[in-house]
Amino acid sequence: MWAKSGFDRGESSGEWLPLWQHLDDTAGIASLLVREWLSPLVIARVGREVGGGVDRVVGLAQWLAGVHDVGKASPAFAVQAPELTDRMRPAGLVVDLRLRSDPARGAVSHALVGHVAVRAWLRSRGFGRRVSDQLGSIVGSHHGATPEVDKLLVVDKRTDLAGGDVWVDARNALLSRAAERISRFDDYAALDLSLPTQVLLTGVVIVADWIASNPDLFPLWPVHRLPGAPNDEVTAARVAEGWDRLALPRGWRPPAVAGDLDAVFRARFGKPSMRPVQRAAVSEAIRQAEPWIVVIEAPMGSGKTEAALLAAEVLAHRSGADGCFVALPTQATSDAMFTRVRHWLDRLPGQGTVSVTLAHGKAHLNDEYSGLVHRGRYSGVGEVGDDGAAIAHQWLSGRKKSGLASFVVGTIDQVLFAGLRSRHLMLRHLALAGKVVIIDEVHAYDVYMSRYLHRVLHWLGAYGVPVVLLSATLPDARRVELVRAYAEGRGVTPTVDEGHPGYPAVTSLSGSTVIESVGEPTVVRVDRLADDLDTLVRYLKTCLADGGCAVVVRNTVTRVQDTARRLAEEFGADAVTIAHSRFLACDRAAIDRSLVRRFGPPGADRPASHIVVASQVVEQSLDIDFDLMVTDLAPVDLVLQRLGRLQRHDRARPTRVRTPRCAVVGVEDWGAAPVVPVSGSRRVYGDHMLLRSAALLIDRDTIMLPDDIAPLVQAAYGSAALGPASWQPAMHTAAAAAEASARQRTDSAGHFLLGRAVNPGTLVGWLVASAGDARDEARGTAQVRDGEESLEVLVVQRDADGGLLLPDWIDGGGQQIPLYDTVSWAQAKVISACSLRLPMALSHGGVVDAVIAELERTRITSFDLTPLLTGQLVLVLDRNRQAVLHGYRLTYDPRRGLLHEPDQ
Repeated sequence: MWAKSGFDRGESSGEWLPLWQHLDDTAGIASLLVREWLSPLVIARVGREVGGGVDRVVGLAQWLAGVHDVGKASPAFAVQAPELTDRMRPAGLVVDLRLRSDPARGAVSHALVGHVAVRAWLRSRGFGRRVSDQLGSIVGSHHGATPEVDKLLVVDKRTDLAGGDVWVDARNALLSRAAERISRFDDYAALDLSLPTQVLLTGVVIVADWIASNPDLFPLWPVHRLPGAPNDEVTAARVAEGWDRLALPRGWRPPAVAGDLDAVFRARFGKPSMRPVQRAAVSEAIRQAEPWIVVIEAPMGSGKTEAALLAAEVLAHRSGADGCFVALPTQATSDAMFTRVRHWLDRLPGQGTVSVTLAHGKAHLNDEYSGLVHRGRYSGVGEVGDDGAAIAHQWLSGRKKSGLASFVVGTIDQVLFAGLRSRHLMLRHLALAGKVVIIDEVHAYDVYMSRYLHRVLHWLGAYGVPVVLLSATLPDARRVELVRAYAEGRGVTPTVDEGHPGYPAVTSLSGSTVIESVGEPTVVRVDRLADDLDTLVRYLKTCLADGGCAVVVRNTVTRVQDTARRLAEEFGADAVTIAHSRFLACDRAAIDRSLVRRFGPPGADRPASHIVVASQVVEQSLDIDFDLMVTDLAPVDLVLQRLGRLQRHDRARPTRVRTPRCAVVGVEDWGAAPVVPVSGSRRVYGDHMLLRSAALLIDRDTIMLPDDIAPLVQAAYGSAALGPASWQPAMHTAAAAAEASARQRTDSAGHFLLGRAVNPGTLVGWLVASAGDARDEARGTAQVRDGEESLEVLVVQRDADGGLLLPDWIDGGGQQIPLYDTVSWAQAKVISACSLRLPMALSHGGVVDAVIAELERTRITSFDLTPLLTGQLVLVLDRNRQAVLHGYRLTYDPRRGLLHEPDQ
């Protein structure tokens, strides 16, 4: 019986391991993972069910890892290596080579054979049916897919593939040998493991298997050097050397946050003192009898991030969490947060080396992260206190392993995937189960995404994971749903009030604490303008007559482009900047950097007068500040988010814009009964919330921040009728349509939604009807986000001779791209940064398949040979930066982004 890295994929290098050696290697690594790497929070969670402390957890994990591949002792597996079958024959293990072509061989996988073998052996040893099934299902799940009943029946029926008595004896010998190495192994017979504990143990086995299967860490042997019998000294040396070479950093071990909180806050963030909301959040984390959930609701720019990070220190110390996962709505917000988390890590006291990861599909384009990763296997990312460093560890990279780093900053998708039935879900759960989880902008997730979020919070509660949720504009019903979802998993009943607690507020399972506002409120004057460009031009010329910087926020890219074109004609092209999602990723990043440089905190290179025309990208992503705002009508919580970019910093402002002012547009006629939002906004947000927002704003001349935030949000998302009587028929119709849509989307989310943690039983069927091998930016994102994600393409240009070039307008553009040789890493990274989202006209369900088929006609051999580029859709522009795609003429303008119009 033999094991070989890559053997299941049909590779053959002539180097192998005896199966017992791989099992011993994996068992040794599992023991080290639990003792030296696994979070104390996870160990405590498993230990409560295993009993006896860490040693009992080690023993069970070691045994499961030491038998995980026992199913390879089967004809179905052994027949893959006909060159070694003669070596097994003296032991009576005969393999019929005709089984190689048996159509059922793939169904009798070694994981399923192992499941059946473990289950039967444990029962024969006196273990009960339930615990035998549970431990068998962990072994059966070690490749990331859980067993199914009908497939297990195939294993029972096909003894020619699973192996008869002599094969059963061989498997039992391996199982007994592994058990003999565990102290008081038979005490495990009394266990009844919960589903969360089975998931965590499976995750540990998978990680141990992956480490022990790495030939760089655990060398294989050529056939002529294969040992004939186990040698414990050799195994001990292999495990020690492999573990040392891997050099996984230990998790975070935060000290207690004690003493003067203001002094601690200054040390962490370099700011003079804590604001009331920050003090309340940290005090709530300290006050809790056990680390639970903390919901922080406070205005934009009030320091919620710093409050969450310091609260995370408290919660981690008290719970045994050894890391932190910070989730945000977008890649742009994740990139910005990565820098902030790094600065926090720089100031943590007394910490050794810890690992960090930026987790989203474009992380390799973040120079702060990816440049450090490629310096070497253990790239330093920054000093942590005086004693150690945060590092980007090479092994803790890639979409399946990156979440296992101690500190992770990523998009919300990475958290929502924990509620999606998909392959290797156990690793995602193991990655979250030992951390404090911080979710920012928690109000930003629609009914579809919220169903996944609620289920994830349920599982985090079951694991005992401390959670911090942040929002500036959270409806009361949403707060209650979030807290209850977590409490259900934790098995407790919260006392959170369904009414409005007040604002700002910090909420936990025991209720809400309202924080007294400090300082004078900001009064924003509200204007309502007709939705025509002439009116907009007059308004801006009047308000900016003495200078000043304005932002015009549109709900669709087309409105951004049309508005910017007219404003450039009136104010000059250099006086107008455009920001939206339909730029190349590299161009978008450059625009964002330019916006922060010019319109960021005081000290920025701020122009005397300028206009930024932007889509929703300015709502959350950037710390930018404008003197004047014009916004399309949007749901009122999003209007308030946009107001967070209006005069957010203290600075001198021109006379006519000294008072904060916001004009609301995007309505065909403010005098209509009811008003009619423009079609693009209705397509994005629906009539219901737009009408309720309009009803709240139509007679309002001022908005007081932060005092009006909570009343406006609660009214918008409440059930009370809003607006004049003449609006009510239209509003009832819109509400009914919104309710039907929400019901349909909620039901749709259930198709791949993970079951509850409280369900008893085993892992059998846990991932049945899964979404497959979900990828963070492709299939998985589509499953957890529900929106019609526009197609993403890579953009290159065709030269006069038919070759390909980097786009000529980017930095370093115009370089030749090889057509038939592998693209260099440096150039592949540049090409990857030339990604672009197509307009919805080319991405909606009715045309998407045809558009993809048309794009796939462009096959570039060099891209297929380059891992970073393979499988990507490619849009080739001509020398005029144009292309025709599915009846549309696409033009890329470096100032305006991608333009599209029907091809005449």
